Amino acid sequence: MRILLAEDDQAIALGLVTALRKESYAVDHVEDGAMADAALMSQAYDLLILDLSLPRLSGIDVLTRLRHRKNTTAVLILTGRDGVDDRVRGLDAGADDYLAKPFALAELFARVRALTRRGSGNTNHIVYGSLSYNQADREAHVNGELLKLSARELALLELLVLRAGKMVGKEQLIDKLCSWGEEVSSNAIEVYVHRLRKKLEIGDIRITTVRGLGYSLELAPSGSNH
Repeated sequence: MRILLAEDDQAIALGLVTALRKESYAVDHVEDGAMADAALMSQAYDLLILDLSLPRLSGIDVLTRLRHRKNTTAVLILTGRDGVDDRVRGLDAGADDYLAKPFALAELFARVRALTRRGSGNTNHIVYGSLSYNQADREAHVNGELLKLSARELALLELLVLRAGKMVGKEQLIDKLCSWGEEVSSNAIEVYVHRLRKKLEIGDIRITTVRGLGYSLELAPSGSNH
C-alpha cells in the first residue's frame, strides 16, 4: 500500500515515515500543501495522511481540491487542531478519519489499516487455499504455520493475495512497493518474488510468472506444491 504523508513538522514526519515503512508501507512525504496537491494529481495513493496546518496551501484546501477532482483516496487528518469545529470542518470537507496530536503509534497504525482495508474492499481475514492472511495483524500463515517475511515480502504478498487469481504487473508492483527516491528495478522485484515463492512452497499456492508482464498468485495443481 502506498501512502502520502503531508506534514510540515520534520521531526514528526521523519518518525512517521520510518515507522510506517517498518510496517511495510511505501511512504512519500511532502512538507507543504502545494506539494501535496501536485503529488495527488500525479500519483495514485491508497491513503493520504494530512496535517491541516500546512504552508502554501492549507490541509482543508488540499482535501477540498482532492474531492472536487472526484478522487476517492482515503484521507486521515492528523493535526494539533482538536476542536469540535475543526473536526467537523475536516470531515465535512471529505476526510474519512481524524486523529489529534499527540497520538499513539498503535492507534495510528490501527486507523491506517482500517482505512486501507476499506479502500480495497476487503475484510480483515483472507483465505486462499492453504494461505491465511490477516490484514489487521499483517500476518500470513500457510497450513497454520506463521511465515517469517521481510517488510518488502509482506507488502508483495498483500498485493498478490488481494488480487489472487489475477495478474499484477511489474510496474504496478514497483509503484505500490516503492517510495520516492527508491531505485527498485524489475530485477529487484524478481528477487523479492523468488524469496516469497520459496516461502510459500510449504502450501498449495504458488506465484506464477506471466512472462514479461507480471505475476499471479494461484492455487497449485492437484498433487503439486510447486
